[in-house]
Amino acid sequence: MTKILPINFQPALISTMRFVLEAATAHIDNSSGKPATSAIKVRIASCILKNAAEGVTDADTLRLVAIEEGLCAED
Repeated sequence: MTKILPINFQPALISTMRFVLEAATAHIDNSSGKPATSAIKVRIASCILKNAAEGVTDADTLRLVAIEEGLCAED
């Protein structure tokens, strides 16, 4: 995978990351029965940004790692 500097994120990738954040947050909300906290949302967003910078641009892959991060944050 080719690493991507955040300054070089294309609009399509930014849209994908926004969608992934919303989808992962909704999944956490539904699985826990309560809204994700701001701290969990920050961890999910950071995870998405980190993975995108490492070259992961597939929405499904980003969503899965973001959900895993969010669920681990609840523990």
